[in-house]
Parts: sequence; C-alpha cells; structure tokens
Amino acid sequence: MASQTPFIWQELVTKDQDKSGHFFSKLLGWNIKQVDAGEYGTYTLFQKNGEDIAGMMSPTPETPGDGSYWHSYIAVDDIDECVKQTVILGGKIIVPAHDVPDVGQICAIEDPTGAVTYLMQPFINK
Repeated sequence: MASQTPFIWQELVTKDQDKSGHFFSKLLGWNIKQVDAGEYGTYTLFQKNGEDIAGMMSPTPETPGDGSYWHSYIAVDDIDECVKQTVILGGKIIVPAHDVPDVGQICAIEDPTGAVTYLMQPFINK
C-alpha cells in the first residue's frame, strides 16, 4: 500500500445530494461532476483543480446509520483477510466485501465499540 496515510477516499452519504453538493462546493471551492452509478443512481465526485478529491452518494439499503455523514475508506492489501480478522477480533461486517467497477473491493465494518469504517482493496491498474 501507499507509504503515506492509509485513508484513501472520503465520501459523503446524504439524502439530498443537491443541497449538500451546493453547500460543500461553495464553502470549499470544489467543482461537482455527477456520474451514473447504475442501480445506485447518481454518484457525485467533488473535484479541485481537475482532480477527484472526494465522493458523494445517496444512502442505499445497505448503508449503515441514518442522516447525512462523511466517512473514510482505509486502504488494505487483502480485504478478505481483513474481513476474517474483523470477526475474530470481535467486530462485525456491516456491508460484505464487493466489487466496485474500476475502483476496487470495498466493505464496511464495525469495531467492538460500534465505530464504523470502510475498507478498500483498490484494483491495481495494469
């Protein structure tokens, strides 16, 4: 994995992408690019100087929690091993590992205290 921070992506989950997108783009000087996410509707990319810097999505049936919130993705080398270790260490799998096309495999986990985070094993560009 990268030698820098393992936190590789930030994402806003909100029931109102228009309102949240307007707020953060104006507050922070970000641009917005909407993309078709198939069955999940619209996925919004926040961009700065032409680079994708964060994402925004509407809640799905698998999305943990209520209300709007930001969450981070932590890069891992082996998502399947992390899923196994989560359970062994007393955590829970909130959203099972699954592929996100052109991105990687992701899952959501909860530690024994209830803290939720997302893990991502990025696909390696060939």
